[in-house]
Amino acid sequence: MNHSYEKVICKATGADALFLIEDIQSLWSGYGKIMRYGLQGGSSERVVVKHVKLPDKAHHPRGWNTDISHQRKIHSYHVESAWYRDWSKMCDDSCRVPHCFALQAGDEEFRMVFEDLDASGFPLRKKSVSMIEMQACLRWLANFHATFIGKEPAGLWAVGTYWHLDTRPDELAALDDAELKAAAKMIDQRLNNARYQTFVHGDAKLANFCFSADGAQVAAVDFQYVGGGCGMKDVAYFIGSCLYEEDCERYETELLDYYFARLREALEQRDSAVDLDALEQEWRALYPVAWSDFHRFMKGWSPGHWKVHSYSERIAREVVAQLSSS
Repeated sequence: MNHSYEKVICKATGADALFLIEDIQSLWSGYGKIMRYGLQGGSSERVVVKHVKLPDKAHHPRGWNTDISHQRKIHSYHVESAWYRDWSKMCDDSCRVPHCFALQAGDEEFRMVFEDLDASGFPLRKKSVSMIEMQACLRWLANFHATFIGKEPAGLWAVGTYWHLDTRPDELAALDDAELKAAAKMIDQRLNNARYQTFVHGDAKLANFCFSADGAQVAAVDFQYVGGGCGMKDVAYFIGSCLYEEDCERYETELLDYYFARLREALEQRDSAVDLDALEQEWRALYPVAWSDFHRFMKGWSPGHWKVHSYSERIAREVVAQLSSS
């Protein structure tokens, strides 16, 4: 890290000096890395730094190295910077996100300095989860969606999620499913035309939730694809990231019931004027549409992926048939 930015971090945190503890992970396609730094003096003992430096040549793990992909990633880091600068402070403990101490956004390099969630009571990352842990994430999503219901996503993606149709022409072209390809725009429009819109996290997979030691509380990270949309996009994507095929249908009703109960509570606590019955009716009906929207992306991007299974195929066929007949 250059000396001038070390000064920025020290000033933002009140520290006298900092030192590298570890590299946590590399960013997707070689676009930088996330590091943990220790601080001497100041109010915090550690911070996490996300350093994005655009590569001369990206190395996508599945070979999607195109200018469209590159421009999408660049915009995603501008969006994440805008999220932490303009919006993240609206999130309370019910939809916890890391505090951002400092931001630096340039044309080819970005730095973001965050609170270390490990040190703030969220030290665990999960590859598999219990029902209680899934509920903690769904509760986070419900409160997040309630916080931003009806707001315009200024500075963010107009339509959030990393698989949004307009940003994925290459994957649509590669999709070897004529009926789903023909219905892709209708699926997208159905979600975009929903009466009730909020902000979606846009990449609300299990790996982007940080758990408390008892698994009952979570915080979320990685806001590159936050933007406007129907909350079911996050919910369907999250459930699909946790459950194998046989459990997706088994627990669908239970998980949706839990999410909507928490969403109602969150909106009531915020004195929202939203018609709760109308919202739930609309979004429940859009859950399979949101599931099909992500399935469209996955089937074009990586048709052999474990998430491309018979449950998703059946849901997508039903949605396509419904939209085609309406």
